[in-house]
Amino acid sequence: MYLLAGTLRPYAWGSRTAMAELFGRDPSGEPEAELWFGAHPGAPSLLVESPGGFSTLDELISSDPEATLGRESVAQHGPELPFLAKVLAAGSPLSLQVHPTQEQARAGFESEDAAGVDRSAADRNYKDPNHKPEMIFALSDFEALCGFRSPEEAAQLFRALAALVEASGRPAPVLLVEAASDLESGRPEAERLEKVFRRLIAGDEDVRDAVATAAAALRSLDEGARAGLDPALAGLEVLDGYYPQDPGVLISLLLNRVSLAPGEAIYLPAGNVHAYLSGLGVEVMASSDNVLRGGLTPKHVDIPELLQTIDFQSLGIPRVEAHTSGLGQEVYRPPFSEFALQRLELVQSANGAESMSASDVPVLQNGPTLVIALRGSVVLDSPKQDLVLHPGDCAFIPAEEAPVIAKLAAHSAQHDDGALAFAVTVGASGAANVPDEPQLDL
Repeated sequence: MYLLAGTLRPYAWGSRTAMAELFGRDPSGEPEAELWFGAHPGAPSLLVESPGGFSTLDELISSDPEATLGRESVAQHGPELPFLAKVLAAGSPLSLQVHPTQEQARAGFESEDAAGVDRSAADRNYKDPNHKPEMIFALSDFEALCGFRSPEEAAQLFRALAALVEASGRPAPVLLVEAASDLESGRPEAERLEKVFRRLIAGDEDVRDAVATAAAALRSLDEGARAGLDPALAGLEVLDGYYPQDPGVLISLLLNRVSLAPGEAIYLPAGNVHAYLSGLGVEVMASSDNVLRGGLTPKHVDIPELLQTIDFQSLGIPRVEAHTSGLGQEVYRPPFSEFALQRLELVQSANGAESMSASDVPVLQNGPTLVIALRGSVVLDSPKQDLVLHPGDCAFIPAEEAPVIAKLAAHSAQHDDGALAFAVTVGASGAANVPDEPQLDL
C-alpha cells in the first residue's frame, strides 16, 4: 500500500471553508474546490514516500501495470488506473456541462491533436481520449441540476415565469411564451427539448433580455411570495446573481432540480446535461477531464460540439442506492464498469456485556483500490503491512495486495463518532456493475 498526497484545485466556485472543516484543519484562504486522488496525467497524486524512485502514482503504475492494476483491469481498461476520485466542495454553481461518450472523446481528442490544438489551450474541448461517466455521493445537503425534465413540466415553469413577470408590471418576454408553446407541441419529446435548448443556448439579445427581465421580476417579490416559489424558479435569481444574463439561467428550467441529503448519490452518464450548485461530496468518475460546457461559465463554450454530445431524452433522477453484501460492505454501483464506491463507516460495536471493540470491514477490491479517509483515523490491514490514514489522507492499494481490512484506529475508537472513509475500485469485469457479492479472497 502507498500513501498519497492529493492535488487541491482552487477553482473559483470552490468553498473556502467546507473542505477545511471536513478535515479539521485551517482554511487555506483560497477557494478549495476539488481534491484529486488518482493517476490522471493532469494531476497525478504524489507518493508520500518514493519507493523505487517513483514520485507519482502514474509512474508507479507504469512500472508494472499488471501488478498494480491486475490482469483483468488491464485487459478491459488498458494499463492505466480507470477511475479518478475527488472530494468536491461547491460554494457556488459550477458550469452547465455534459460529458462525451468514449467514441466521441476518442474522435474529438484525435481531431484536435491532428489540428495542432495545444492540449492545455483554453479553447480545447478534449483533454484526453476518455469518456467521463461519474457519480456524486453527498456528504452534506447537496443541490444539483441533472438531466432533462419532461417537456410538459418545463413548459409549466416557463409559463409560471411569464406570469411572474406580468405580475411585476412588465410585459412577459415573447421568448418565455414561445418556449412553453414549443415544449407543449405534439412533436416527439426529444425534438421539443432540443428546439428550446438550441434557442436558448444561442444566447442572443432576446435571450439576454429575457433572463434580465425574469431575474428583475423575481427580485421584486416580497418574502412571502418567494417562500411559495418552485425551487427551480427561485434558483433563477441565484444563478443570475453569479452569471448575469447567461443563457444557462433559463436552460436550468429544462433540467431536473435535485436535492440530495447526506448519504444519497446520483450518477451522470454521457450526454447528461448537469451542474452542481452547492454542497460537499465525494465524486468518482472514469479517469478523464473532458467537459463540454453549456452555460453558467466564463470559460469556452463550443455550441456545435456541445449539441452533438447531448442526449435530449428526459429522465428521472438517476439515483444510486446502497447494496450491502454478506460481508457488511455498503457498496454503490453506478452502471459503469470503470468504478464502484464503498462507504466505510467504522464505529464501536458491542462485544459482550462489559467490553467494546471496533468493527472491522473488508475493503472491496476488484483490482486497484483507492481509500480516502474523511473522519477519524483508519487502519488498513493487509498481509504485507498496516497503514494508518488520517482525515484527508488517501492510500493506493495495488491489485496484488489483498485482502485488506479497514479497522478503527485505537485513538478513534475512544470517540463516539468513529471514522468514515471511502474506497474506490474497478467495477465488475465485463459488466456494468460490480457483483452482488463482492469477490474477496479472505
